[in-house]
Amino acid sequence: MEWSHYRFRTKWDLDAAPDAVYRVLERPDHYPDWWPQVREVRQTGDTTGVLRFRSFLPYDLVVNARSTRHDPELRILEVAMTGDLEGWVRWTISPGSPGTRLLFEQEVVVRKPLMRRFAVPCRPIFVANHALMMRGGRQGLLTRLAADARHVV
Repeated sequence: MEWSHYRFRTKWDLDAAPDAVYRVLERPDHYPDWWPQVREVRQTGDTTGVLRFRSFLPYDLVVNARSTRHDPELRILEVAMTGDLEGWVRWTISPGSPGTRLLFEQEVVVRKPLMRRFAVPCRPIFVANHALMMRGGRQGLLTRLAADARHVV
């Protein structure tokens, strides 16, 4: 087993229209507005940027991101990453009952030296840290969608 390799799969059921969810997720430059653990997004090109994350543990992860799929018809967003994390992340937004079924998938190898050094003993902590980040993202997304819905009415 490669201890610095991670594969995550998270499903969220959201009480919002799939197109509304897609519109929020397709704008990573606004993620810091609603996702507390996404500390910074700096656009470097039309489909590229630098993102900085920090969850519960006191370290930042910085990645260079490049959009590899932006499909509004199928509601799929996919990004390739290099830097402290190397791999990809994908959002798949589909109709649910009620609202939206959101699937988050990520496969990465950690390149951050500190995390690689402690990969074996700290793996459960790193996985829990990711879960806390995802919990913050879900709550932030729900709050953002509710605020957006109030402004539409």
